[in-house]
Amino acid sequence: MNKSFILHILGWILNVEAAFMLLPLIVALIYKEHSGIYFLAAIGVCLVFGIPLSLRKPKNTVFFAKEGFISVALGWIMLSIIGALPFFLSREIPDYADALFEVISGISTTGASILTDVEALSHCMIFWRSFTHWIGGMGVLVFILAILPMAGGETIHIMRAESPGPSVGKLVPKMRTTATLLYSIYLGMTVLQIILLLIGRMPLFDALTITFGTAGTGGFSIKNSGMADYTRYQQSVVTIFMLLFGVNFNVYFLMLLRRFREAIRSEELKVYLIIAFSSMVLIALNVGGFKGFFSTFHHSAFQVASIMTTTGYATLDFNTWPTFSKAVLIMLMFIGASAGSTGGGIKVSRIVILFKTITKELSFLIHKRSVKVLKLEGKRIEHETLRSVNVYLISYILIFTVSVIIISLDNYDFASSFTAVSATLNNIGPGIGVVGPMGNYSGFSYLSKFVMMFDMLAGRLEIFPMLLLISPSTWKK
Repeated sequence: MNKSFILHILGWILNVEAAFMLLPLIVALIYKEHSGIYFLAAIGVCLVFGIPLSLRKPKNTVFFAKEGFISVALGWIMLSIIGALPFFLSREIPDYADALFEVISGISTTGASILTDVEALSHCMIFWRSFTHWIGGMGVLVFILAILPMAGGETIHIMRAESPGPSVGKLVPKMRTTATLLYSIYLGMTVLQIILLLIGRMPLFDALTITFGTAGTGGFSIKNSGMADYTRYQQSVVTIFMLLFGVNFNVYFLMLLRRFREAIRSEELKVYLIIAFSSMVLIALNVGGFKGFFSTFHHSAFQVASIMTTTGYATLDFNTWPTFSKAVLIMLMFIGASAGSTGGGIKVSRIVILFKTITKELSFLIHKRSVKVLKLEGKRIEHETLRSVNVYLISYILIFTVSVIIISLDNYDFASSFTAVSATLNNIGPGIGVVGPMGNYSGFSYLSKFVMMFDMLAGRLEIFPMLLLISPSTWKK
């Protein structure tokens, strides 16, 4: 294992985190809040370790999948550990475990919170809490790839470890250019949403923080009432952008190249939109019936977009909805958004591949001599991709099952325990019952919170980096 190169990358991660923390520090100066001094302390910690590690260039710059996965897993854990310091040092979240839970939830774009009164936080802390969503949405390692030339190494392994989906490829031949393009699209969409919210007369601070949560599909609310107090126009803008950020960014890249037909013909995009809009209609009919369809469709659309893209915002308490509607939302929790988006969940592409595999096996049982080639987006699905999807699903089920069993020790009702794991492993945030949109995770034991912290990181990093990190064989020479 190329440990020197891993340490070099970790050093740059700390430097980037220090740079990101300057933004909440500026917010503290604007609002004249003393809490800003704790960001200075955290920046100091980042630079003390980050500068020496980043300046020490490794002699061997070649690294492969294992190094890429370990770098990402350790990097995200380190980001969270230091990112929690301002909350803890300021005593705005006095328990460090709770502060760590909040930051891991933020950076993994989950949105699960232990806070009972969000509005009690200072502006700079609310800003940092929401900004962690934006950082984690596209990934800090992808950001580093965009700004640093890393020659001599297989940098695709870093992007594969941090980007969601069964397979990750380059948009263009150079990896650095690919990362730059992804962040340019991400930043452009972020700015566009902020502008549209400002046009709808949303305060600048609210527009920034809510957009961070939408772009990263995280969903930390800045008000105790969630999104309920905002206007229908503002909620509609958020609904649209939640759906847009749940689309594979390759589609936007194709649009930039004016290859509109190829973008629109995307098989994953079609399935994603069909699932989303059919769910919206079914829930609207179930909640409001034919007479109240149009009055309930707005909230139905918002919640479907929020849950399927794993954002987690809420305009109302969907705990009060009929069982059928809640069942549809739980199904969407598992399906998730598209591969190559900022959303979580199993991903639409994996669901499509799974159904194609089942169809192929059924066809083979009927016609023993038939040879059927599986394709996605017009391209043949390689055996390596199929194997990866199968191993991912097995690992997912195993982690999910063990997590539910451990969390059930807290003696909450089954719906709360089940959806708490669903909401954290799929990076959604709100679940059903105790962890519903008007609830929180503060009542869980430390053991359960640490299990859910692992689940949040595992869900965001596609499981394998976290499993590789805790595997003894990884560290053997």
